[in-house]
Amino acid sequence: MFGNKNNAVEDSALLEQVGTIIGPGAVLEGPLTTKDSTRIDGTVKGNVTVSGALIVGQDGKVIGTISALNVYVAGEVTGNITAPQGKIEISDTGKVNGDITCKGIIIDENAVFQGKCEMTGQDKSSASIAKERAVADKASENAENQEN
Repeated sequence: MFGNKNNAVEDSALLEQVGTIIGPGAVLEGPLTTKDSTRIDGTVKGNVTVSGALIVGQDGKVIGTISALNVYVAGEVTGNITAPQGKIEISDTGKVNGDITCKGIIIDENAVFQGKCEMTGQDKSSASIAKERAVADKASENAENQEN
């Protein structure tokens, strides 16, 4: 899915247009918030909030909390990942050091996952999910304000 399978698109979420790309070698310090699907091939040091899918490429690195609809990790993530209505996939080259909250999860052989996983159920209302995201966004803003 991330280039080691002849660039085959295996999931319909990847068919979404990627609207934001953090290229190889780029370093972004501070929170990243996008409304469209995003691909990170560089480094992001801060919380990432994406309304669509997030792809962390093989050379990508995120140091901070991630909140997205679906998350695909082929690179490295240090921080918690939340996708309460979607799925998280860690490829064979992916490394996640943090807790995961999601509806579905796929961890390939040779992937690294250090943390705990909480599976969200069908009984969770969209209001409570929206509240969780609002709390995460508020925490992100507070962290940013403390740094400045």
